[in-house]
Amino acid sequence: MISKNKIKFKIILSLLTLLAIFSFAISAVSTEAATIDEEIEQLKGMIDSSSYSAFQSRMILNAAQDLLESGIPFEDTKNIIENSVEESFDAYSIKKVFDVILDSQQEGLPTEPLINKLNEGFAKNVNKSVIISVISTKAENLKKANEILNQALQEGLEINGEEEMVGILADSLENDVPDESLSWLVKTGTAEGKSIMEISEISEELSYLSLLAADSGLSTEKISLLFKKAIDSSSNIADICENIQKNLESEISTAKTESGGVKPSTTLGSGTSPASLTGSETTIGETPAQEAGEAPTETSSTPEPSTSPAEEAPSPPKN
Repeated sequence: MISKNKIKFKIILSLLTLLAIFSFAISAVSTEAATIDEEIEQLKGMIDSSSYSAFQSRMILNAAQDLLESGIPFEDTKNIIENSVEESFDAYSIKKVFDVILDSQQEGLPTEPLINKLNEGFAKNVNKSVIISVISTKAENLKKANEILNQALQEGLEINGEEEMVGILADSLENDVPDESLSWLVKTGTAEGKSIMEISEISEELSYLSLLAADSGLSTEKISLLFKKAIDSSSNIADICENIQKNLESEISTAKTESGGVKPSTTLGSGTSPASLTGSETTIGETPAQEAGEAPTETSSTPEPSTSPAEEAPSPPKN
């Protein structure tokens, strides 16, 4: 039988352990709060040296504090303010940028793609309205990508590297790959045991094909139907990508014929690789067709009056 002294000793030991844990937790919270206060003071000094009014400065600082408390790194928050001040952003534009990042963070979405896109805009001196529009669109694509992933998870699929997968799908959405096609890719690729890298490569190939379709003048609706037709025709990923390419070639050929050859066209050779899009994102403020490394397009010119061979003058030599 356990003596009363031993019972008392165990109770006291348990209480002391709980007290130590509680004290440590309070100390950690206090340290974190002190750190954020120190960071806010640094940001305040930076903003006070700018032309913002007292009200605008408080608004920026409050938004910055919300970011820091949500887990956004201090250096990222500081860089945003520094660049915004340097680019003469008004206080309300800075607040809007912070709100987009904060909303994504609170929804559990990756914020690094947003911050990277933002820094890209600053580096290229892009207009503030364009920067806000681009990162807002990026945030929406991340949200859609997360919904696609969650749907697959709810159906019982096990997916490793969820945050990385969200980023991959968001990039494809940015390149106008239809939502349904990406949902199919996640489910089929996961069911077939494909790795994140393999799914990423297929996603990039779909992005490549979608960009070619858009460059040829096909509407978003037509592209969606083209992808759906290919997906419905087979259950094999490789066959589906090949079918999309064949259907796309057919659509481009038809569009060229109906338009009398005036429309821009893109020729797909067999085995064409989308490697030029690997790891790249649409340049901020530009359309996807402006990116370097994309498939070449040929722009046909207005037909000239036909001349007989005898009347043709020799072409000048090319440099």
